[in-house]
Amino acid sequence: MTEAARRLDRIDTAPRFTAEDAAALNARFADASAAEILHAVLVEGVVGRAAVVSSFGAESSVLLDIVSGVEPQAPVLFLETGKHFPETLEYRDLLVGKLGLKNLVNLTPDAEALAAKDESGLRWSYDPDGCCEIRKVIPLAKELAGYDASITGRKAFQSATRADLPIFELDTSDTAGRLKVNPLIGWSRDDLNTYMDERDLPRHPLVAQGYPSIGCMPCTSTVADGEDPRSGRWRGWDKTECGIHQVPGLTKDGDLPPDYDPVF
Repeated sequence: MTEAARRLDRIDTAPRFTAEDAAALNARFADASAAEILHAVLVEGVVGRAAVVSSFGAESSVLLDIVSGVEPQAPVLFLETGKHFPETLEYRDLLVGKLGLKNLVNLTPDAEALAAKDESGLRWSYDPDGCCEIRKVIPLAKELAGYDASITGRKAFQSATRADLPIFELDTSDTAGRLKVNPLIGWSRDDLNTYMDERDLPRHPLVAQGYPSIGCMPCTSTVADGEDPRSGRWRGWDKTECGIHQVPGLTKDGDLPPDYDPVF
């Protein structure tokens, strides 16, 4: 057997991207608009196969509107946890229709996992990390195994944990070396509101009721003037993210894909 043939037989297990790759992309797109970044990712394929991850929350219409103008066939992943506000599900359907998004993918938790670990549906009340793991982290991890990158709607102003995020970052939730793309990271709240007004985008109906950040119904509360926009998420708990961006406390009991190696 020739050396060339032997090389073809080898399985490449190296990460898709490295920190150096992310740094190079950040330098290349430092002055690019959100639309230019999304065109490079979704049309030109600069990071391979990519999917949008959307909560259809308070500010989601901006990213989704730009995506629809760039590539309406892009997969849009929505975590249908079974705990959303009814208004969020209605808003999801409204935006999908209005923006002409062609590839909405609703990700649901595994029925057996729910029966084994959250039969009462009340795990959120005593173990919110465990609830998020079952209903969000694991379904998304399984879906993203088939992608090279995910696109998020995170903005720096939303919380201290997001203040220094770059446009392109390594997804450290496992060892696959995927990228996360944050095309709106530098946008302010005023930028978002101006864009929504100019594009006549519908607002999430709960925003007017005092919910600037909207997640699952049991773990989302209203926010007072002057509070961090995400302070109404998991109020009273030492928790700021659901786990799809930070992955604390995941179990290793076989629920995750075989190649999913959480980084703590």
